Amino acid sequence: MKKRFFIAAMLLLAAGSVFAQDGGTDAQTVNLLEMVKTGGWAMWPLGAFSFFMVVLVIQNFISLRSKTLLHSEQMPELLEMMLNKKTKTALIYCRKHPSMFANTFGAGLERCLDGEVEINFQKVQESVEEASVEQMSKLMKPIDFLSIIGASAPMLGLLGTVSGMIKAFNTMGTKGMDKPELLAANIGEALITTATGLVIAIPAMFFFFMFKKGFQKTLATLGRNIGFLFDALETGKMPMSFTDLETLEKMDGE
Repeated sequence: MKKRFFIAAMLLLAAGSVFAQDGGTDAQTVNLLEMVKTGGWAMWPLGAFSFFMVVLVIQNFISLRSKTLLHSEQMPELLEMMLNKKTKTALIYCRKHPSMFANTFGAGLERCLDGEVEINFQKVQESVEEASVEQMSKLMKPIDFLSIIGASAPMLGLLGTVSGMIKAFNTMGTKGMDKPELLAANIGEALITTATGLVIAIPAMFFFFMFKKGFQKTLATLGRNIGFLFDALETGKMPMSFTDLETLEKMDGE
């Protein structure tokens, strides 16, 4: 996690360096406010995009942590309940400790307690899959919003570029080259909006793929852990993954 934060910070610093312009000792440094004014109307929605991108990145870093979603520390206690066929106790435990893991596992437990004499593990699996899809859809929304920002920011910057070029050609057509400062302002608007759109889009897409990949890994671990629990309920045996080395050596000696 620390490595991810370091990479993210370095990327944002690299993106921010685009806004720093240093043309030498005689050049005038362009501050952020002047750049926004030069960029024209497109800089305001692009600024909103950058703000929401930062909010989404922070939200995803907090909400998509494996510890928050999986709660691996609950596995030993739940395994013990499954080995002793205490499905109702496990369901109460899951409802008292809501999380992505507990909600998904609880959906399967509810199917175990629907009144049937024997548990239909096929229906249990279907219930777990439905619950996992529901949880995934909920948690994927902030990730998908990053993708929307990453795709929309360059197009909005390009629209600002087109607007600036239209103004530049209009200035050339009506006033000729007598006022080069007006022409330079229009061209500046065209270039700054494109650069700003790319500066927003690059980190947005980077974080989108980073969070998506991490969330997919979390989902795979979730399915594996829930599978262990229902295997323990069905067979009454401790899964091999949770069997210590000493026990395995004894089994091998027999």
